[in-house]
Amino acid sequence: MRRFDPTLYAILDTGIVERRNLKRVTHSLIKGGATLIQLREPKDLPAEDFLKDAAKVKEAIGSSKVLFIINDRVDIAFACGADGVHLGLSDLPIPVARKILGEKRIIGASVHTLSQAKVKEREGANYLGVGAVFETSTKPDSKIIPLSTLKRIKESVRIPVIAIGGINKENVKRILKIGVDGIAVASAILKAENIQKATEEMKRIIETEGRSA
Repeated sequence: MRRFDPTLYAILDTGIVERRNLKRVTHSLIKGGATLIQLREPKDLPAEDFLKDAAKVKEAIGSSKVLFIINDRVDIAFACGADGVHLGLSDLPIPVARKILGEKRIIGASVHTLSQAKVKEREGANYLGVGAVFETSTKPDSKIIPLSTLKRIKESVRIPVIAIGGINKENVKRILKIGVDGIAVASAILKAENIQKATEEMKRIIETEGRSA
């Protein structure tokens, strides 16, 4: 198992990236310094198509140190041999996912409140995805949480906390001051003209500002 490093958590969203470009974009993310890649697909995508896409991304990641996480779908994570799964509040319960994936795979959980964070930690989540911290075009209906809530969650749990939702190079410093363990991004890098360069720039900001936070 690769070492868990969520510093720059890149969300490979096929709502932004054309599925035929998944391998190319994955390579760009890796070269740019992403430490973890999550594949996010539409909820209604047939399992067979999701699995094909997952296989493409896993092949592109190859023997690199980058971790591969599947969004929502425990079955796809198991079938493709991903490093883990990220579960939303309406997905399979963590204990059920753990029975399927075993103890060595990573299970992340989305939370919006401190009480949810404590529950997911008790259930065995390996990390928490907290947000949305800003308005986000990939999930426009997401509820925005106060940064004070993100701070309270970070101070109250013992597992890594990753901030997500509308984060870009202009606002990421506000999040880094809280001392989170990772920054999750999608649009800020995937919509860039040069994905590798955008990833490199975000990684540089995180490493520079994170050290000074």
